[in-house]
Amino acid sequence: MPDFTYPELPVDGLLRTAAERHPHRLALRTAHEALTFGELAVRAERIAAFVAQATGGRPGARVAVANVLDPVFAAAYHGVIGAGATVVLVNPLMGEDGLRHVCAASGAELALVPAATAGSLAKMRRLLPSLATIAVTDSPAALVPPGCVALHTALEEAPATGGRPPADLDDVACVQFTTGTTGRPRGVRLTHRNVVANARQTALAHLLGSDSVTVNHLPLYHVMHLNSALSAGACQVLCTDPDPLVSLAVAAGTGATHYYGLPARLHRLAADDRLPGTPPPARGGSRLTAVLSGGSRLRPDAATTLRDLLRVPVIQGYGMAELSPLTHCQRPGLDRPGAVGVPVPGTRCRLVDPATRRPVDVWSTGEVQVKGPQLMAGYLGEDTPARTDADGWFSTGDIGYIDGDGALRLVDRADDIFKYDNEIVSPSRIEEILATDPRVADCLVADWPDDTHGGLVWAGIVLRDTPGSGDTPGSGDTHEVLDVLDSITARANEHLAHFERIRLTEALDAVPRTPNGKPARRLVRRRLAQQAAC
Repeated sequence: MPDFTYPELPVDGLLRTAAERHPHRLALRTAHEALTFGELAVRAERIAAFVAQATGGRPGARVAVANVLDPVFAAAYHGVIGAGATVVLVNPLMGEDGLRHVCAASGAELALVPAATAGSLAKMRRLLPSLATIAVTDSPAALVPPGCVALHTALEEAPATGGRPPADLDDVACVQFTTGTTGRPRGVRLTHRNVVANARQTALAHLLGSDSVTVNHLPLYHVMHLNSALSAGACQVLCTDPDPLVSLAVAAGTGATHYYGLPARLHRLAADDRLPGTPPPARGGSRLTAVLSGGSRLRPDAATTLRDLLRVPVIQGYGMAELSPLTHCQRPGLDRPGAVGVPVPGTRCRLVDPATRRPVDVWSTGEVQVKGPQLMAGYLGEDTPARTDADGWFSTGDIGYIDGDGALRLVDRADDIFKYDNEIVSPSRIEEILATDPRVADCLVADWPDDTHGGLVWAGIVLRDTPGSGDTPGSGDTHEVLDVLDSITARANEHLAHFERIRLTEALDAVPRTPNGKPARRLVRRRLAQQAAC
């Protein structure tokens, strides 16, 4: 592996460097505004002055920032860090319980959030004694809840501040909470070194350069995309319209080279009946070089459909909050459906037997372990990274294997697999089989507790419109729905081993998901356990 180097900079140095090198080059575009790197840096500096005033300039003060898909997040993120404070990332789509947990666990004393989130925080303020100031980041016309301040007004009143001493690269720059798919969300402490190293790793893995234009068709602003683009000096286009065809038109109209989407949205795009009829020039544009997906599993059938229709590689990546987050990425020419790619520069990966913890060979299934400069400093309340051995190997909790190309292929989360008569069942594998049925719009597989076998395969299925009927099966006769489910189950079971066969099915209106778009499998398993106990 070639030596990997990254800038010895604090996180806010990424924006400062981009502004120094390309002050007049476009950094961010939306449907309503465009900002150069220089203009974005000025906004960040103004927010830094406000944050320094609101927190008394205390190094490491925790500031909650909602990662909305808007330029205000980019400025706030780098402004908070530029003030010497620590960003606590807040998902504005989470419920009040999650919001309270994130702010309480982190000890946030200042929040920069949209009006709706500000209103929720204001109502629970007595439960958050550390939270002194709530600033609303929406436009000036937004309604500011009682007890909160408008950020645009506060910025006008904040005095200019001088520079601050450079941060130690091993100081915590950001706290990002896990998605909570396997338990209560935990705060991950990421250092300046972690974030800057991963920004460089991502830029290299995604082949980003100063002439790159990225379209972010995401429900939230991901720090990985923000900082990798800054590292490369690339322009970002933020597309908030949920219509996937609109996002392709935006990519074509802006000369995008990279298109970022979550698997749930890419699945809908692949199944969109309008896509095959869209003229090729409007399918992302002539400069598009790749569609990139991460966060959860992208089904192989969806990847293949998009690759064939868009005529570009569909690249899958892999990582997690504890790893800043990217550790693996496919390469153009090796974008095999179902794989998540090879380690990004500076990262090592191995698989170990879950029981013996000894490394396993190629094609052998084991738990994924990684090490690299992007590994977190630890969870909140811990001094050293949890799940990390003495040699620096971090256990991800994911089960997979390395294929003949050296690419990682994931089987499932260690917490998601279960046993039927001592045979391991992978829900993701069964979901892939179900997804090949044209009558299935979406699905989720989990275990139904069983005293005899351990766990029976349960499948929740979202039905697509019945061909030629014009009606959704779920809205018609119950017997018709059951007949369709039985037929889908029989078709899938023909391709499954006896211990993988689906024993129970349920028609769903939608697959329950976390605010980040991942299947909420833990909640479903809890419901099934309650039903089985009745």
